[in-house]
Amino acid sequence: MAAAELGQQKAAKLINDLQDISFTKIGLILLVTWLVILLARRLLPYLAERGPSQLRLYLLGAVPTIRLVLLVIATTWVIPIVFNITLQNFLVIAGALGVAIGFAFKDYVSSLIAGFVAIFERPYRPGDWVRIGDDYGEVRTVGMRAIEICTPADDIVHVPHEKIWQNNIANSNDGTRTLMCVASFYLRPNHDAGRVRVALRDVALSSAYLEYDKPVVVMLADTPLGTHYKLKAYPFDMRDQFHFISDLTIRGKLAIADSGAAEVQAMPGVVEPRAA
Repeated sequence: MAAAELGQQKAAKLINDLQDISFTKIGLILLVTWLVILLARRLLPYLAERGPSQLRLYLLGAVPTIRLVLLVIATTWVIPIVFNITLQNFLVIAGALGVAIGFAFKDYVSSLIAGFVAIFERPYRPGDWVRIGDDYGEVRTVGMRAIEICTPADDIVHVPHEKIWQNNIANSNDGTRTLMCVASFYLRPNHDAGRVRVALRDVALSSAYLEYDKPVVVMLADTPLGTHYKLKAYPFDMRDQFHFISDLTIRGKLAIADSGAAEVQAMPGVVEPRAA
């Protein structure tokens, strides 16, 4: 009878006695986990920037996965040291945490859950160029709650993971090392469209930034602003996308002039249609 009561008391006890808790072991687990995560955050981006471009996105994408795995291992290791794990205690802890988290940290937990989903579904990875709402830039880090995006203006934007529940995520390269760039030109209608189209294609094919394994496309359509040409091509390295677009634009203007065509002048109050 006494043994049964002792067993019930032991099962009902939520936290182990202080003398049974090895704080040294907990400290070592947390320290080693923190050091390995820090090493991964420093070493893998360093190797990604200096290694082959084909491996860059794989190395950057491994950082959040390694962090998640290490945190799960550390948590699984620490919990039995501190808590007396039984089914009854597990239900008590889960119920208490569910109520507390539901009321106090709804948005934060929503971002954490979305972060777990993002790691497995991978709508974005470190190194990807994404547009979320009005923000466009390179994903620098994928944290547990938010991602950091570096915009073309060199601003750092922190976007919570919960945005994946609310917004469409436009990923320009989706894990590959290049993306499509578009240079736009508006010309007066009275010109030789075939000649201009060939000239713009030659501009892209002669660019030092071009990825030759990807297609070069010149599209045109008549719009209220004039004949709209879109020169679409891929740079060898997506980090050169703005240099590539500038190169296409500068030399494209010269090619248009050499073809005998003329660009339209911008008119006040006329809004350019959104590029596709």
